[in-house]
Amino acid sequence: MKLYLVPTPIGNLDDITLRAIKILQSVDAILAEDTRTSGVLLRHLNISKPLHSYHIFNEHQTVQRLVAQLKEGKTLALVSDAGTPGISDPGFLLVRECIKNNIQVECLPGPTAFVPALVNSGLPNDRFTFEGFLPHKKGRQTRLAELAGEERTMVFYESPHRLLKTLQQFADTFGAERPASVSRELTKLFEENQRGPLSELITYFAQKTIKGELVVCVQGKEPSRGKAKRVYDNDSDDNEDDE
Repeated sequence: MKLYLVPTPIGNLDDITLRAIKILQSVDAILAEDTRTSGVLLRHLNISKPLHSYHIFNEHQTVQRLVAQLKEGKTLALVSDAGTPGISDPGFLLVRECIKNNIQVECLPGPTAFVPALVNSGLPNDRFTFEGFLPHKKGRQTRLAELAGEERTMVFYESPHRLLKTLQQFADTFGAERPASVSRELTKLFEENQRGPLSELITYFAQKTIKGELVVCVQGKEPSRGKAKRVYDNDSDDNEDDE
């Protein structure tokens, strides 16, 4: 009686971990956001297990049935199309219900898109906020207004057809010269990382056909005067509490 959350590669299939392979081989069944996408990975790994759909459109209808199966003693693995389940993907509802029913949940470490995008952005990453996908329509402007004063680096997911609109909205909200980065097709053959002011990123991507999964990192607002420096500012008092 156990649910495993198993991260899967975000592009390069070699990023699957040995432990993830072992778990996928051992469970009774695998829950997949898209059985076709996960089927490709499982065939690559020579794993043959029952594969069932679990996605945003059916999770409310299926969660109780899955909990019942787990309580009967089955062991299940949840995977998303790419990355870690529950991060801008289905998973939260099932995990919450498992916890309510005293069903053991274990999440394996593994691939996720926002971490490499943040680290290679060149923006401060000692403190950051992960925003995922902004609301498409209702609540979008409200959320952007709330983020206008955010001092931490902000990390967003975005789709290719909305990238330019989003970058322009960021420029309008945060200022056209705010440093940012756009990471595309991470870990894949045509991986691309573009860095610079929002105005330059808008000009660059306006001249390109945009494809692939995207992560956008935007530097936070400069702290107000008198606030503490960030930890990487070589503050001479960094170690004063270590005595």
